[in-house]
Amino acid sequence: MRKGEQTRAAILDAALELASRDGLEGLTIGLLAERMQMSKSGVFAHFGSREDLQVEVVREYHRRFEDEVFFPSLREARGLPRLRAMMNRWMEKRIQEVTTGCIYISGAVEYDDRAASAVREQLVHSVSMWREALLRAIRQSKDEGHLKAETDPHLMLFELYSFTLGLHHDARFLHLPEAVQLTRDALDKTITSYQASNAGAGMPIPQPTANAATNLTSQHTDSR
Repeated sequence: MRKGEQTRAAILDAALELASRDGLEGLTIGLLAERMQMSKSGVFAHFGSREDLQVEVVREYHRRFEDEVFFPSLREARGLPRLRAMMNRWMEKRIQEVTTGCIYISGAVEYDDRAASAVREQLVHSVSMWREALLRAIRQSKDEGHLKAETDPHLMLFELYSFTLGLHHDARFLHLPEAVQLTRDALDKTITSYQASNAGAGMPIPQPTANAATNLTSQHTDSR
């Protein structure tokens, strides 16, 4: 990787960290230049405008999301094993993001009622790609006979997606230490309720890591 490419990658990495913490609208060229110990013109040389930078941050988040959640799940068998793997990895990422923030969720809050923009369009595109991947996995699970014949894929998607949003709200905003376990139980119960009787047991939704559990508990204690 050339020096210019390395610098751009380092800037983007710092920008993603700042945007996760402060939101996309909180990301400024000046703040980023200060973090990188660069001039504003130096940052502009790699990103033509603040909006271009914000768009690239969303794209980078999506690339990392796919690498951590989507692509590894494709190693699992088509159908319910793959769907469960996707949910397992997504749940684990959500647990990690309780302390770091989630671009998809914070971005949705920031841009839900804003006029059309390149940033909003990129957010919608990235989130829609993930939702389509989940919907496809649900349909494949139904086609493979792993889910009941009467399963409504769109309803199941809505339920699974809603649980992860609820986790972010209860754990990050309300600092409820039981949020992770409640979400795990809700996800597992919902998937099991759709599962065909001959599908067999699936993989469990993951337990939170020690660091995530500690962070949740400490946040709850600090908020009192």
